[in-house]
Amino acid sequence: MDVAVVSLFPEMLAPVAQFGVVGRAIRRNLARVIPVDPRDFATDVHGTVDDRPYGGGPGMVIRVEPFATAIIAARGQVPEGSPVVFLSPQGRPFDQATARRYAALPGLVLVAGRYEGFDERLIEIAGGEEISVGDFVMSGGEIAAMAVLDATLRLLPGVLGDEQSAEQESFAEGLLDHPHYTRPEVAHGRPVPQVLIEGNHEAIRRWRRKQALGRTSLRRPDLLGDRELSDEDRRLLDEFRAEQPAAPPTG
Repeated sequence: MDVAVVSLFPEMLAPVAQFGVVGRAIRRNLARVIPVDPRDFATDVHGTVDDRPYGGGPGMVIRVEPFATAIIAARGQVPEGSPVVFLSPQGRPFDQATARRYAALPGLVLVAGRYEGFDERLIEIAGGEEISVGDFVMSGGEIAAMAVLDATLRLLPGVLGDEQSAEQESFAEGLLDHPHYTRPEVAHGRPVPQVLIEGNHEAIRRWRRKQALGRTSLRRPDLLGDRELSDEDRRLLDEFRAEQPAAPPTG
């Protein structure tokens, strides 16, 4: 998979391309990450990429040029038809389903914003989609681009050591992950749940499923929403809720 990243600070991408899952994908020739700096396409001696907003207001806005030309150059570095994705707080939330969709593509162009955002005409000209990594504002889109890179490239076949890892993680099925434990059996007086030690694989499966459903219900009930639960899932969720300690009385 080839991913071009249009960024005013391409050097920020170097660490993520060298280490961890993204670095592994690159070393195994499963992915390429190609930085593209819009300043290289600026037409004035100052390398201007932003300007004051029409209508007034604080901050600066990213100009159509040289970003439009940089995006054309980035498209030339990835397979034809690869989508353009703008990292923007105005975008649709990035989630695991989107990561899977991107991972199935041969290429991608990520565009990291800065300042007050993009001139709207740039998005219209590029025909791209806008993606947000959360309901908060950062100083630029580079960190968001790194998050999209990591979440996407780790899903490529051959990147992870255990192919089942990506299938069993949080959000893989639209649920949070179950708790994980490793040695020692007792740490700071807290033991590993007995069911994980006894070796009954069906009991372990049910326990993990119950914990995943329960955690999602407690921490991210929005993920359950209108989700159609199987009869087993409903029973497991009821069991989880019945096992929770009663809330202390108030008043």
